[in-house]
Amino acid sequence: MSGYTMEPATPMEIGPRVLPPSDRWSPALAVPAPVCRFENFLGAERAAALLEYATAREEDFRAGTVLDPLTGQVSRKGRDSLVLPVTSEVFSAHLADCLPLVQEVLGHRAALVESLTVLTAHGEGGHFGLHTDASRVRDVSRALSAVYYLHRTPRGFGGGQLRLYDTVVVDGRARPGESYRTIEPEHDTIAFFPSGAFHEVVPSTCPSGRFSDHRFTLTTWISGGEPAAVPQARRPDARRPDARRPDVWRWLADAAEGTRPLHDAAQDHDGARPVALPPPGPDTRLGPGGKRT
Repeated sequence: MSGYTMEPATPMEIGPRVLPPSDRWSPALAVPAPVCRFENFLGAERAAALLEYATAREEDFRAGTVLDPLTGQVSRKGRDSLVLPVTSEVFSAHLADCLPLVQEVLGHRAALVESLTVLTAHGEGGHFGLHTDASRVRDVSRALSAVYYLHRTPRGFGGGQLRLYDTVVVDGRARPGESYRTIEPEHDTIAFFPSGAFHEVVPSTCPSGRFSDHRFTLTTWISGGEPAAVPQARRPDARRPDARRPDVWRWLADAAEGTRPLHDAAQDHDGARPVALPPPGPDTRLGPGGKRT
């Protein structure tokens, strides 16, 4: 039985000695990056086939690189991973089918037109330091990043989580925050988030050292064109509480501005090739009431 009284408590006043009056309201606003995650994205059969393909191509992987935003120089600073640029009509079709729902969840309105994709492998000590994907897309304010996870069962690695950092806004200026959410690298799952969001891959361990025990991903950067038209029936109603939501995408892009390459690169620094996204298939649309084949 509780030792506390069951009678209603009397409200207590927190006086000015505890909380002195303030002449200015000036807290920092921490804005979480929106994220949309799907489980069983490709299905057991396709996921197993893709994992088999990845492990069979061990000799074709190369060390992943980064692009310095100021000099345009390619290096490996802050990154330890293996990459293999790839294309796939089937994977692109799955992306296209779910993007309408992803954009609805994330509040993203740009038309998405093309993608770059690489297979990545993280083994012992594999990691990717804090960064944005501004070097991968034409306009970071209109782009999405997607990470699809693959691994054998039982999992042969540890760590390797994705940290998606909040954006802090102070006096109208945005910067990456210290707080973050963690995305676990679960097999056959995919996470979508704004390309302007600061994120990192924490170090992984791989006790066996075998390539088949690595943490694998298909990492895709999806570029947007002009903002997509919003149908009249779905335009915000000014009377709704969410009609005046802050422009999270603009804040994320502002924070990422310092990581945008000043010099346009002739090609992707990991060798990925842009591929046009197909239109979503009417019979395979993901979402409530939809079906997938």
